[in-house]
Parts: sequence; structure tokens; C-alpha cells
Amino acid sequence: MASTTPFRDTARRVIKAEAKALDIMANSLDDRFAEAVVKLLETKGRVIVTGIGKSGHIARKIAATLASTGTPAQFVHPAEASHGDLGMVTNDDTVIAISNSGEAPELANLVAYTRRFSIPLIGITSRPESSLGKQSDIVLQLPALGEACGTGVVPTTSTTLTLAMGDAVAVALMEHRAFTPEHFRNFHPGGKLGAQLSLVGDLMHTGDTIPYVSLAANMTQVLAQIGQKGFGVTCVTNAQGHLQGIITNGDISRHMAGLATLTAQDVMTRDPVTITPDALAEKAVGIMQTRKITCLLVIDPKKPNVPAGLIHIHDCLRVGLG
Repeated sequence: MASTTPFRDTARRVIKAEAKALDIMANSLDDRFAEAVVKLLETKGRVIVTGIGKSGHIARKIAATLASTGTPAQFVHPAEASHGDLGMVTNDDTVIAISNSGEAPELANLVAYTRRFSIPLIGITSRPESSLGKQSDIVLQLPALGEACGTGVVPTTSTTLTLAMGDAVAVALMEHRAFTPEHFRNFHPGGKLGAQLSLVGDLMHTGDTIPYVSLAANMTQVLAQIGQKGFGVTCVTNAQGHLQGIITNGDISRHMAGLATLTAQDVMTRDPVTITPDALAEKAVGIMQTRKITCLLVIDPKKPNVPAGLIHIHDCLRVGLG
């Protein structure tokens, strides 16, 4: 088998070249970047991102990142734009056009459309003197450093720089809008991200599904409630419905001697661990794992004495947490 050293050397060379290019771009950013972000913040419609070839793939990713972080955005294929998709672009939109050379002919009709109808155009290119650069209202310039492939023909460094520029724009917009994980969660209800950003309130059991017994309940009633609701626990409340404690299977095991003569008040754990509905479900998992318990009572801060719900570790596992 051939030595793997040359492959590792190639990988290191490519990564180092792209890392150096990113550092150069970071240090070369000027007021045009701020102008572009302000223009996007002022956009009443959507951000239309376009590009052809490898730039088109990067444009799709940038549009997706913007859309998932609070900036309405859409990718428009420049060739399709020439065959009817220009109707997707309105006067309220801002267009981001991507071309490393700035001379992609497929962009011509879309660029001309923005000029005809005074639609703001932000160009991302390494050549501000190019056709795209000259037509753009704002140019985000990429350093012209060649490609990491060694031949200068395969888009590598240029696409990495473009992707990073798009990420920088998206994060700048996020920070200005104070975009939080909770906002992000609204755009990612599915998959691993959706699970990690699920709220306790999304997963908790409420209403008649919550097990309750009174302080004076005997252990036959306690065991019946635990068995009926199936969580392995029951809340203990007073006559006003205020939470007084919790009884778990562990509490019952610790009081086996003379259990039949005891009441819920005798067996319960006072001041049980609780969590709020707006907490991340991932936080609930962490608490349960740390304390080696399987359930948490959920308390609404507006009604701190009344259980609002119950979340079980199985609820979290079901959506991919834990």
C-alpha cells in the first residue's frame, strides 16, 4: 500500500492556504461590509442570492443560512431567472450576486433587471473592476489569492472565502437583531437541531395526565395513582392544590417498613426539583442525569405553587435528546 504521507501533506497545504486567505480577508474588510449589512437590514422584502456553478452552490447555502437566522432569503438560479423567475424579484428586495471573476454571463439578465428597476445589488467578487463590480451598488471584495488546488482552475479558496463572507453577513445581521437560540428553534423544529432547541413546554405532560394525590392519601391511593399515570411518580398537593412534594418509586422503597400505615405526607420528598416551561429540554435532561432521576415537575413562574406539567426522560429521548 502506498504511503499516506503525500495525501496528508496535500490536505495540510490546502487547509493552510485557505486559512491564510481567510485571515487576509478578515483584515481587509472595510466600510463596504457595514454598508452591505445596513442595506440588508433596510430591506423590506427578501434577500435574493444568486450565482452560477460553484458560486451557485455557495449562494444556495448563504440564502439558507440567512433564512434560518431571521433574514427572509431565497436562492434564484440566474439561468432560470432569464426564463421567468425574474418575477420572483421585487422592488422591495435586495439582490446578492456572486461571481469570483465578476464576468459570469449567466448573471447578466438578472443584474440588468436590478438596474432597470432600481433594486439594490450587492456583488461578491474578487474583481471590483469587473462587470458585476461596476454594476453593483456595494461590492464585497474577496482577496484575489488564487486557488488552493495548485492549478488555479478548481474553485477552492475562492468558494471558501465566499462562504465565510456569507456567514459573516448572516451573523452580523443576527447580532444586530438579537437573534436568540429560541428564535433559531422556530426555524428548525425538526432534526437534531430541533431536538436540542426544544422547550420543556413543548414536551411536558399537562392537565389530567399529571398524577396527583393529597397530603392525607394512603399508600394504596398513592400506588394506584403512580401505576395509573405511568410516570413512576406522583405530585402531592394540599387542599388548595398547591404543590407540597413528590413521591417517587425511590421514596416508596425507602419507607417499605410499615408502608401501609403511612400517608403521602409521611413518604413524600419536600421541595422537589422543578423546571420552567420556557427552559430548553436539553437543560431538563442535564438535571435529570445529574440527579439520577427520571422526571421533573414543571412550574410556571406566574403560578409557582401549582404544577404546570411534568416532563419525563423518555419524552426527551423520544425527540433525540439524552
